[in-house]
Amino acid sequence: MKIQFYGAAQRVTGSKHLITTQKGTKILLDCGLFQGINTSELNLQFGFDPKEIDILILSHAHIDHTGLVPRLVKKGFSGKIFSTHATKDLCNIMLYDSAYIQEKDLERVNERRKKRGEPLLELLYGEEDVKNALALFETVKYHESFELEPGVTAEYYDTGHILGSAGIYLTFEEETGIKTLFFTGDVGRPNDKILRSPEAFPQANYIICESTYGNRLHEPEIDMKAHLLQVVHDTCVVRQGKLIIPAFAVDRTQELVYALDQLASEGRLPKIPVYVDSPLSVKATMAMKDNEECFNPEILAYIKHDGDAFGFDNLHYISDVNQSKALNSRKGPCIIISASGMAEAGRVKHHIANNVENPNNTILLVGYCSPETLGAVLKAQPETVKIFGEVHKVNAKIEVMDSFSAHADYVELLAYLGCQKATDVKKLFLVHGELPNQLAFKNRLLLAGFNEILIPAQGEGFEL
Repeated sequence: MKIQFYGAAQRVTGSKHLITTQKGTKILLDCGLFQGINTSELNLQFGFDPKEIDILILSHAHIDHTGLVPRLVKKGFSGKIFSTHATKDLCNIMLYDSAYIQEKDLERVNERRKKRGEPLLELLYGEEDVKNALALFETVKYHESFELEPGVTAEYYDTGHILGSAGIYLTFEEETGIKTLFFTGDVGRPNDKILRSPEAFPQANYIICESTYGNRLHEPEIDMKAHLLQVVHDTCVVRQGKLIIPAFAVDRTQELVYALDQLASEGRLPKIPVYVDSPLSVKATMAMKDNEECFNPEILAYIKHDGDAFGFDNLHYISDVNQSKALNSRKGPCIIISASGMAEAGRVKHHIANNVENPNNTILLVGYCSPETLGAVLKAQPETVKIFGEVHKVNAKIEVMDSFSAHADYVELLAYLGCQKATDVKKLFLVHGELPNQLAFKNRLLLAGFNEILIPAQGEGFEL
């Protein structure tokens, strides 16, 4: 059996891990989009022939894990795509949105390239490719074993990262005996406000583990709602400005809305308009409501008492583009929650461009941002920032709230791996992390008793 790493190798985006079984079956774990500056070529070329892939298994719906699925199909993949039910629901929303954003962004990019006399870039995929990809999905429940080929099975375990997220446990019956491999996907945090905590998984011989926060501890958040309320009060009441919050459309937006809903129910939220400005976020919120079986007991109890965790007076969900544009000329304080979470695409990028120079405003960053993205640039508190090719002064206040992160930190990751007998894990591969974080996490894993920790490079392969 062989495994090769074609994405999320010493970087965070583009998750793609290819397993070739003893019989030659090719199983791809995730098919994510590379995000950030200078990733165009990585998204155009897989590093393998899509026609040769037999099966695709998805860990969760985030675009850096599913965003190239339609291109895989466009380039010849025709096998089964396995996912949880909620992951398919979200992909049905997010992949169409991804296709739309790419078409619009490519128009702008190619306009500039044409003026400079440069060759035009190829569109990765369109809506028809998304439709064809979704037709290949087969959904399975957590803990339900499904066969990939005779002697090879897979099973999902809840990782509590986003709605429907799962680790993938693979069992291979080979001539030399049974081998097991577990791919964590992305691991959420215990005691998530909406989702269940990550669950333990059976002993594995090999593990592919995310390492996004392999060298980081989340700051302790005594009262997340109080922190959010303080930012709202400082921006919207004291400075009478706009609070712009880039947020992932899935889970992060709903967690913010849930916190604001609770503050409103408690009578502590100022009477100001709150806008969820993203068609994707609006649809994702509806998908969340349709998959309450993934929720933890606390929010289910709140829904039973309150009736709706994602709806309160002065909350407005916006899909129409003209209503979105109108927010930029709107006077007076308000809160705008908009995708994308890394501020790299979508409507929030326009909101930041229109509001970043006003010192009364605040940009609140509430999740991980890949180093090349606009969100990461803003976190560094620069004097200026370039958006859509134009330079803007950063006069708005930049705030960061790590308590909203959906990724486990290194202590939480070590606790998650605590279900394993470390000495029985033959190899542990670190993916989905920047190299400095991975090196630090490797040392912590060695201290925890794991023996062989590998940090694969892009395209690198290993025999198991």
